Amino acid sequence: MSKRIVIASDHAAVTLKTELVAMLQEQGFPIEDLGPFDTSSVDYPDYGYKLARAIAGGRADFGVALCGSGIGISIAVNREPACRCALVSEPLAAQFARTHNDANVIAMGARMIGQEMAKACLTTFLSTPFEGGRHQGRVDKLSAPTLQPIEA
Repeated sequence: MSKRIVIASDHAAVTLKTELVAMLQEQGFPIEDLGPFDTSSVDYPDYGYKLARAIAGGRADFGVALCGSGIGISIAVNREPACRCALVSEPLAAQFARTHNDANVIAMGARMIGQEMAKACLTTFLSTPFEGGRHQGRVDKLSAPTLQPIEA
């Protein structure tokens, strides 16, 4: 089964989003571009929430969230308990996001990362499986609808 991917950005990351969409299409991934489609100013939370709803609703298996720094849109996506969004800037972080955290959304900052590095991060993210095992209980806690108490 091919991984279904949704991608969204803000205005600062439209150029990077366009490059990543082209790469994913060349690789044969089913991809849905949630916008925006030009560089007119938009608010990254709107697009982060749109992406998160697509993941939570089962329309996609993985998401790619982009904004100028990657920080704002990753915060927006992570407000949805079904999403585990990891902000990465190099492939090793993308690998650990998958192996240890079972991240289903990758976030990157268009003003922080070059196109080739972003492509390398995304390729690593999509090709790396979750390890499970000792990490599964931690991931279950990340997806819990409320914060779990910590004993002092």
